[in-house]
Amino acid sequence: MHAVDMIRTHPHVTGNVNEALVRCIDECYACAMACNICADACLGEDMVRNLTQCIRLNNDCADVCLATGSLAARRTGSDEELIRRMLDACATACRICGDECNRHGEMHEHCRVCADSCRTCERACRDALQSMH
Repeated sequence: MHAVDMIRTHPHVTGNVNEALVRCIDECYACAMACNICADACLGEDMVRNLTQCIRLNNDCADVCLATGSLAARRTGSDEELIRRMLDACATACRICGDECNRHGEMHEHCRVCADSCRTCERACRDALQSMH
């Protein structure tokens, strides 16, 4: 299920769905999943010591993405300033994590896939930010 299916039904939304924000919510959850899987896959690699920073950034990015997706999905009494700040933080976390995963992408396919997910989420956060101004 996509966030739009639920948010459309929310009594405080009344049919006025911010499509960019809803797309961002979905991308935040997808990126968190990709980061969690990538961190676990990194732990399974023979040269895990070389992936320490990647694992750390995957874990950090997943946490930020989950928090951002959760806050953005709450429509009752939402605080737009807080959501904007979370979107900005999430875009930053995704950029940093995506850069690190990209460094390992030629050697580890899971890092390449994760970097792509981070880039997609970063763009979605920036688009959502623009839609809120």
